[in-house]
Amino acid sequence: MYTLPGSGATNTSKLTEEQRKQLCGLLGNVELTLLYKASVHGYNASIFHQRCDRQGPTLLVAYNRSGYIFGGYTSVEYAQSGQHIRDEKAFLFSFQGNNPVRFNVSSGCNARLDNTGGPNFGQKLYFCYNNQAAVYDQSGQIYDNAFTFSSATLYGNDTQLTECEVYKVEQRSTQVSIKEKPWRNVLWTAERRDELMKMIRNHKPLITSVSRVRILMIGPVGAGKSSFFNSINSIFMGRITSKAMSGSAGTSLTTQFRTYPVKDGREGKPLPFVLCDTMGLEEQSGAGLDIEDISSILQGHVPDRYKFNPTSSFQPDEQKASKPASLKEKIHCVVYVIDATKISLMSDKLEEKLAAIRRKVNSLGIAQIVLMTKVDEACSLVEEDLQSLYVSSYIKTKVQEVSSRLGVPVSCVLPVKNYSQELELELNCDVLLLTALQQMLNFADDYLDDVDPV
Repeated sequence: MYTLPGSGATNTSKLTEEQRKQLCGLLGNVELTLLYKASVHGYNASIFHQRCDRQGPTLLVAYNRSGYIFGGYTSVEYAQSGQHIRDEKAFLFSFQGNNPVRFNVSSGCNARLDNTGGPNFGQKLYFCYNNQAAVYDQSGQIYDNAFTFSSATLYGNDTQLTECEVYKVEQRSTQVSIKEKPWRNVLWTAERRDELMKMIRNHKPLITSVSRVRILMIGPVGAGKSSFFNSINSIFMGRITSKAMSGSAGTSLTTQFRTYPVKDGREGKPLPFVLCDTMGLEEQSGAGLDIEDISSILQGHVPDRYKFNPTSSFQPDEQKASKPASLKEKIHCVVYVIDATKISLMSDKLEEKLAAIRRKVNSLGIAQIVLMTKVDEACSLVEEDLQSLYVSSYIKTKVQEVSSRLGVPVSCVLPVKNYSQELELELNCDVLLLTALQQMLNFADDYLDDVDPV
């Protein structure tokens, strides 16, 4: 609990210590100082500005009658300038269970209006509206698409507040973070990157009939399957590439089953693995990748460039279906690609689909890994410095949540950052991506070591 500066001990934050830690995980290595508490100072815009203007970055935390804890962060201080504020670091959040879900501001949009009224976000969401203990969600009159959220997800459609608090957000000294012990050890060096690249180049599958390990990427639309291939391809090409179609569309950009070999440089020989890309999973039936299609892919029946049909599953050629595919045509490692910013928003239907897929993969004894992407978008500490990944308590909770929801060991969940908007390769990115790929090759070896090479 935190006491308001200059106030009595009764004027404390409603946040528990665990909730404070979770919110700090969204913000990085920071300290929170309580500036304004509506139940003490009143739901009054002028008092809010009196206490919060010119205080630097702030975090607003609201509580409603239904028990929701939600709010928003802005890195631009309040100043009653009357200007629309661009703030790429702004976000909204809502606690879903024990963890806060983050909704980032859309690129190029105004994060808020810096006026004389109460705090607002995206020209859509107003706190302490009209000097009342209420939230006003201007759903029907959206000024821009700054934040994508639903009122049901954010605050359960309950607009009546029981409390509203605003905290000053200050970075702790870097010496504090250096002393924190990482929960996984990584060597962030050029030597380690070179060593990983050499290990991958020289990898030889355990069974001689298998010249290249086949790795199948499975995951929801927009999670980063195609981007992972592009990122690995970029590392070995020595420049940013975009061979596989990737993006942030609402439906899958990948409509075919694609097998992507990777060359060791432009004129180099193919590396000993193939990344297999699939159509994105979607929660509703009749959309996205069909589970029967996945079964056919796993068993090596689906050819490269087969176009998926969400309404009917793949039907193999009768002659081919009568005999099993060779081991070199089958999948040797399955990688589930999950967006770190959307783990808590995963629907029950999608979770059920993933569970059904896992059961099928388990029945075939195929090795499985989870690739947790977009870690920089999930945690501002990591966004600032990728080497902080394994110091971030928030990322650690996300890894544990993925492990729990997908039923895989924590050691099989690998956080990474794909190349998306960069124009140049970056050492820390390379180390994470190559570490993940090396682990996939190791897991494929475990599978091949356990199969009968018929």
